[in-house]
Amino acid sequence: MLNSHVSDGTPDVSTVWLRVFLEVARHGSFTVAARTLGWTQSAVSRQVASLEGALGGGPLFDRLPRGVRLTEAGRTLVPHAETVTQALHDAGRELSALRDVAGGRLRFGAFATADAALVPHALAVFRARHPRVRLFREEGLTPALLDRLDAGHLDLAVVSPTGRAPLESYELHHLLDEPLYVAVPASHPLATRGGPVRLGQLADADWISGSSRPESTLLDAALRQGFRPRIAHVVREWTAKQGYVAAGLGVTLVPALAAESVRPDIALLPVPDEDAPARAVYAAAARGRSLPPAAEAFLTALREATAHIPA
Repeated sequence: MLNSHVSDGTPDVSTVWLRVFLEVARHGSFTVAARTLGWTQSAVSRQVASLEGALGGGPLFDRLPRGVRLTEAGRTLVPHAETVTQALHDAGRELSALRDVAGGRLRFGAFATADAALVPHALAVFRARHPRVRLFREEGLTPALLDRLDAGHLDLAVVSPTGRAPLESYELHHLLDEPLYVAVPASHPLATRGGPVRLGQLADADWISGSSRPESTLLDAALRQGFRPRIAHVVREWTAKQGYVAAGLGVTLVPALAAESVRPDIALLPVPDEDAPARAVYAAAARGRSLPPAAEAFLTALREATAHIPA
């Protein structure tokens, strides 16, 4: 390495020189330092001489008949050399922990129904395997989660194309295609008959939805079947929607991700694919941005968790 300084006056110093310097300072001997490092004494002398040259040419050690002794310059350098070598050691350890998913952080988001079963199952698996990773979780609608991805606040987001969210510009990892169900009171005539139900059979029903505009919800499927559902109640939270259905105040669409947590006084009737094609669910990442190892590991856990979702 050339003896030089960068433009701000910082010396261009090899970390190997610093490590050798500290070994000599610790043992007070080129010979003992060489033996500890597994080098020759002449190689140790050359490293120290290179360091002295890079720092201006002054001696760091007084050469004595028996061993060496730090000069004032050498004593001044010792704490700085220790700081640099310790910082590099710490950096290496942290980078290794990231690669092994033994540390670091995971920042992810998910839409509400994914939080009903898919995400909890994945988190349980991930936490058991990687207990030291710090978790930062957000819940939101797909467009908001995509904005958080764009801004660099999330590593990964569980999203769906509901509401016609623009997913084309993201790196998408397909997790599952979830069918839709119609939730009706357990006493409803359709519930007692059982079997799939066509959405058109419920064209005159009162509907419970998370929005007054079906275009932005699962009820967009009804529009594609040629009728505009009559939204009697706007209820955003899934548990509350179930309460309204159980009380006979209307029916609602339930995605498979939320089916596991449906209460017993509600019946779920499958909707045929020709009425409402299964909704794709993805783990989305920002295109062109490397996925951190913890996010890769969580993606694996998400894929495993899909086994818990009703077909």
